[in-house]
Amino acid sequence: MIRIIDNQDYKAEIFIEELLKRSQLNFKNVQDIVDDIIDNVRNNKDEAVLDYTRQFDQVSLTSQTIKVTEDEIQEAYKKLDEKLISILQKAADRVRSFHEKQKGNSWIAPDEKGTILGQMVMPMESVGVYVPGGKAAYPSSVLMNVIPAQVAGVKRIVMVTPPQKDGSVNPGVLVAAKISGVTEIYKIGGAQAVAALAFGTETIPKVDKIVGPGNIFVTLAKRTVFGHVSIDSIAGPSEILVVADDSANPVFVAADLLSQAEHDELASSILVTTSKELAYAVKDELIRQTEKLSRKEIITNSLKDFGAIIIVNTIDEAIEISNKIAPEHLEVCTREALSLLPKIKNAGAIFLGHYSPEPLGDYMAGPNHVLPTSGTAKFFSPLNVDDFMKKSSVIFFPQEALKELSDDIIIFAEAEALTAHANSVRVRFENA
Repeated sequence: MIRIIDNQDYKAEIFIEELLKRSQLNFKNVQDIVDDIIDNVRNNKDEAVLDYTRQFDQVSLTSQTIKVTEDEIQEAYKKLDEKLISILQKAADRVRSFHEKQKGNSWIAPDEKGTILGQMVMPMESVGVYVPGGKAAYPSSVLMNVIPAQVAGVKRIVMVTPPQKDGSVNPGVLVAAKISGVTEIYKIGGAQAVAALAFGTETIPKVDKIVGPGNIFVTLAKRTVFGHVSIDSIAGPSEILVVADDSANPVFVAADLLSQAEHDELASSILVTTSKELAYAVKDELIRQTEKLSRKEIITNSLKDFGAIIIVNTIDEAIEISNKIAPEHLEVCTREALSLLPKIKNAGAIFLGHYSPEPLGDYMAGPNHVLPTSGTAKFFSPLNVDDFMKKSSVIFFPQEALKELSDDIIIFAEAEALTAHANSVRVRFENA
């Protein structure tokens, strides 16, 4: 089910190299389809979006029925268990509390010469949130994508999600949207929804940024429209890496590895440990626990193709491997987990200790679960309030302050053969 690698001879290097290759988005045939969909929606707007909804979702809508009504939202509340509604509200409160701490401020810095330099921090005007629908519906994705935008102060947050076969939207998704404060929801999905958000239709005004997870069509569509709008990231398959010593519980570790393996056949679950006994105990637990789980086939393929248990000599060696992989989720299941934090350089989210499992971060902890994947934690961050902000520089110089720098600016500009730049400064002092 899962390979065990003894890293005495650095055999893990070969596995890591192969692992990182899986993330490359090379889907030429799918890209051609996505390009056609985007061009059609850009040119034919509502008509194209409604045609694709009939074709792909088998749901017939009109420009008048494509938007979710308040009555539909209230109906969703009736269908959802009250306990789950309470949990969604609690999760939303925790996510909001965490993201409130991320808010940045504008600043102005005058000096004794009268110059003023500063930075204005402003929210984006509009954001589109894509939420998977149909068979796979994730209310948690609504909370994680919408709440940071709200905290940032985005005025217009529009959500798109594919309809179910009966034309309705998953009730959990609608309740999460209501709790998050979204009032503009459209029953569309796929590349056509991304195109509608990016370019606008008669019914759906364009947005400035698109965030949220989706299948390969959605992912490639987001990549294609980048530049016309901003996007959050190009998400790859989910992944977890557990660093553990002999204090770890093999039952816990196996369960945590399986929590990511069930996402996708391309998902990666890796244990790096100093304990050979733990390694083999975890392998046995993976086999035992998988038998009880609903997504057994997906899990088995994921562990076989992209899972590994790597045995190392020291925890420092384990951390070094983790930093090379830069996992989306990193669990540190060791005696002194907190002390290892300064050594961790690359990870989307870091879970410390034996009682901080990855699903805690997915649902209830508060930090965002939209994380960099496929090694991009080396240069990307979790989705956060700054992703919905833009910054403008502020510059004010009085005459004397500019004059003091004028010769430097002119020489600098002429060295770059930009004589009009030089002239812009020179004319201000020629007759002074």
